[in-house]
Amino acid sequence: MRHYKHDMTLGSLLIVFGGFLILPLLMVVYEGNLADNIRLLLAFAIPIILSLAVGFLLLKLFKSDTINNIQAMLICTLGWLVFSAIGALPYVIAIDSSFIDGFFEAMSGFTTTGITMYTGLDNMPKCVIFWRALTQWIGGLGILTFFLAISSKGVGAHWLFGAESHKIDLARPVPGLANTLAILWGIYTAFTIVILLGLYISGMSLFDSVCHSFTALSTGGFSPHDASIEYYQISGFRHYIRIEYILILGMLFGGTNFLIHYRVLKGQPRALFDNKEMRYWWGFIGLFILIILIEIFLKVTPESQRGLGNLEENFRITAFQVVSIITTTGFGTRDIGSPFFGVAARQLFLVMMVIGGCVGSTGGGIKVLRIGILVQIIRREVFRLRTPPRAVSAVIIDGKQVDNNEISRVSGLFFTWIIFLVIGGLCTALLSDHNAIQSFSGMFSALGNIGPCYIPYQEMGQLNPLIKTVYIIGMLAGRLEILPVLLIFSRKAWRIG
Repeated sequence: MRHYKHDMTLGSLLIVFGGFLILPLLMVVYEGNLADNIRLLLAFAIPIILSLAVGFLLLKLFKSDTINNIQAMLICTLGWLVFSAIGALPYVIAIDSSFIDGFFEAMSGFTTTGITMYTGLDNMPKCVIFWRALTQWIGGLGILTFFLAISSKGVGAHWLFGAESHKIDLARPVPGLANTLAILWGIYTAFTIVILLGLYISGMSLFDSVCHSFTALSTGGFSPHDASIEYYQISGFRHYIRIEYILILGMLFGGTNFLIHYRVLKGQPRALFDNKEMRYWWGFIGLFILIILIEIFLKVTPESQRGLGNLEENFRITAFQVVSIITTTGFGTRDIGSPFFGVAARQLFLVMMVIGGCVGSTGGGIKVLRIGILVQIIRREVFRLRTPPRAVSAVIIDGKQVDNNEISRVSGLFFTWIIFLVIGGLCTALLSDHNAIQSFSGMFSALGNIGPCYIPYQEMGQLNPLIKTVYIIGMLAGRLEILPVLLIFSRKAWRIG
C-alpha cells in the first residue's frame, strides 16, 4: 500500500490526541454525580476509545518509514481533519449538536479561529466549555509540534514541523528540532501559567482563569461566556479593568514571535525592537489605536462621550479590540459592529484580520513579516522604474536579501488569500441575506483565524451548511497557510506520497 507512511504517523498522532481527550473526561468524574452524567462521560469516552483504537490499529497494520515534504503536508492536513471529526463528537453527544456544527466548532478550536456555532455558553456543561478551550490551547502551537516534542526523533520530523508551522525560514533558538520544540512548549506553558495566575488573583474564578489563559495565549478567543470578556464588566466584577489589561498582555504574548520571547528571556530586551517585523508590529498596533481613538473623539456617540473621565475607558476598549483583532484572538469587550466603533474602525478591523500576528506566533493572518516583504517588493518595483535596467535591486529585510523563492511564495500566498476571500464572500452573499461587508467579513474571519466578524454571532449557527463548509475549509487553509490544504486535491501529490 503506497500511503503507509501517512497511516503510521496518523496512528501515533491519534494516540496522542486520545490522551488529550482524557482531561475533560476527568473533569466529568471530578464533578461527581456520575449517574446523572452518563451522557457527558460517553461524550468523551467514545471519542477516546475511537481515537486510541484507530491509532493502535494503524500502528499495527502499517510500518514506519521516512517521510518527505509532500507526505508531511498531506499528514498535516489529514491530521487536522481527523482531529476535528473526532473532536466534534463531544458536542454531538453532550449538547445534541449537529455533526457539521460540532465539526465546525472543533475546527474553529484547533485552528484557534474562535468562530462559534453555539449560544448559551454560560449554561453549557463545564467539561464541554473546557474542551473548547483545550482545543485552542492544543492548536496554538499545533498538535503535531506537541507530538514531535514528546516522541522520539525520527527522520522526516523536520518536514512535519515545517508543514504545520508558518513557512518562513527562521533561525532556531538552539540546534536540534527536539530542543527547539522543548523551548517553545516550555515558554508556551510558562506564559499560560502566568496569565492564569494573573486572572485568578484579579478575582476571576479558577475555571474561567484556566479557560481564558488557554485561549488568550493561543490567540483563539473562545470564552465560557456569550458576552466574552464584557461579561466581567456587566456582571459587576470589581477588577474587570485589571482583567482586561492582563488579557491584552496575554494576547500580545501569543501574537508575538516566540523566538523573540526566547531572546527576551535570555536577557536581550532589545529583541522587541531590533528587527523589521517587530518595528512593523508595534507600529501597526500604535497606528490603529491612534486612528480609532481619533474617530471616537471626532464622532461622539452615547457610548464614547468626550471628557477626561472617559479617556482611559476609550483607550482601554480601543486597545483591547485592536490587540484582540490583530493578534487574531477575537475576545471582545465591545462587539466590533457596535455603535462604539465608527466606519473607519470597522474598515481597519478588516485590514487587521488580513495582517494578523507575527511569524512564529500563535496568531493567524498573512503575518506582519510578509506584509513587510510585500512593502519591500513594492519599493523595489518603484526603484526599478526610476533606475537603468541593469541596476541591481533586491528585497532586503534586516540587512539580508530575501530569496526569490520566498518572494514568489509570499506573493502567491497573498494572491491565493484574495481568491479564498472572494469565494467565501460570494458564497455567503448568495446563500444568506447578509450584506456585502457582512458576507466578506465572515470569510475574513475564517481565513484569518480570528473569530469576530460583522455577522452577529447569534446567527452563525443558522448559516447554510455550504457556507459553514466553505468557512471550515477557510479556517484550515488559514491555519496551515493554504498550500497543504490545496495538496489534498492534487492527484499527483497523493501519488508522490
